[in-house]
Amino acid sequence: MTSTVKDMLATYPADLGGIDRAKLIACIEECVACAQVCTACADACLSESRVGELATCIRTDMDCADICTATAAVLSRHTGYDANVTAAILRACAVVCTSCADECGRHAEMHEHCRICAEACRSCARACDELLGALG
Repeated sequence: MTSTVKDMLATYPADLGGIDRAKLIACIEECVACAQVCTACADACLSESRVGELATCIRTDMDCADICTATAAVLSRHTGYDANVTAAILRACAVVCTSCADECGRHAEMHEHCRICAEACRSCARACDELLGALG
């Protein structure tokens, strides 16, 4: 199966430097997937009968979706690359994903969408940590 992210990176006309392409691709893909899942989870929470009990979960889902979207965007730009910015957003993304996974995990037994979201968030946090470790 081909990856659009991989295909786009292959077209980049300049050298990407020593970055681990596989980890970069995985991280961008995980961020995009996590943003979608968190958006869908927040929406599903809004449809639950006891929505008031899910206010923190909804807020955390929305924050996570925004940070994941921003992280994917930053990781997709390579012209004028700043390693400090990349490292900072990867750390922030890992933190918010872990927080969201913990919050959704509190509701996972009652709400399947929260279970799925918690898994996606954990996977994204791991991908961010792995790429951050590869940056050196």
